[in-house]
Amino acid sequence: MSPLAPVPAHRRRPATVAVLVATLVTPLAAPAAGEAATVYAAASLREAFPQIAKARYSFGGSGALQQQIERGAPADVFASASPREAQALYRAGRCTRPVTFATNVVVLLVPRANPGRVRSVYSLRNGRRRIAIGTAGVPIGAYTRTLLGRMRLTSILRTNTVSQEANVSGVTAKVALGSADAGFAYRTDGRIVADRVRSISLPTWAQPPVRYQLCAVRRRGADAAGARRFIAAVRAARGRTVLRRGGFGLPPR
Repeated sequence: MSPLAPVPAHRRRPATVAVLVATLVTPLAAPAAGEAATVYAAASLREAFPQIAKARYSFGGSGALQQQIERGAPADVFASASPREAQALYRAGRCTRPVTFATNVVVLLVPRANPGRVRSVYSLRNGRRRIAIGTAGVPIGAYTRTLLGRMRLTSILRTNTVSQEANVSGVTAKVALGSADAGFAYRTDGRIVADRVRSISLPTWAQPPVRYQLCAVRRRGADAAGARRFIAAVRAARGRTVLRRGGFGLPPR
C-alpha cells in the first residue's frame, strides 16, 4: 500500500509498529514521481499530513531534514517539530517566514504490559530500567531534556540504560516493541500506537512549549505554487480538524 493512500481504520493499527520499525532503518521515505509538492516533515506528522494533502513525503528528524535542505535536497515545503530548524532556514534565506500550525505535549510511554513497572516519571529515579529518548539534536530530545531539567530529574539519564534515537518514531517503536521500559515522546505518537503502549502524563508546569512550524523552501526549481497550496491546506479548516483529531493542539487563527 502506498504511504500516501489513506489507510482504512480497521487496518491501521496492526501495521503501525512495522511502519515505525521501517522508520528506524530508513527515516526518510523515498519520493514518488508525478505527485504534488515535495514535503519534508517531522516524523511525528507521519500520520496527519497524508490525510490532509497529497504530496511526496519524507519524514524524519527535523534537524536531519534541515541539513538535507541546506545541502540542496529537493524539498518544496519544510515542517519542523520546533521553531529552531525552520527559523534557521529562514535566516539563511532558504525558506519563507515560518508559521506555527500546531502544538504538542511530551508524555512518557510504557509498553502495555509494563514489565518495568513504571507508574510515573518518578519511578525512573530507581534506575535499572531501559529508557528511549531522542538525541539532543532533534526536537523531542531537546524537549525531553528541558522537561527533565525543570523537574530536576536529569539524573535518570545516568542511572538507567538509555538509548538515543534519531527521531520520535524510533522512541515510539522501541517502547511499542518492548525494547524499552519507557520512552519520552509526543502525545500524538502515543495515540498512533495506543494498542501497544500506555501514555503517562507529565506535569503541565514542566512542559516546554512544543510548536510546529511550516515554511516554503526557497531553491532553484522549487514548486512554489504547490508549496503555497500545501501550506494553505494545512492551515485550512479541514487541515486543522485532521491535526486536532490526531491529538495536536492548534494555535489561534
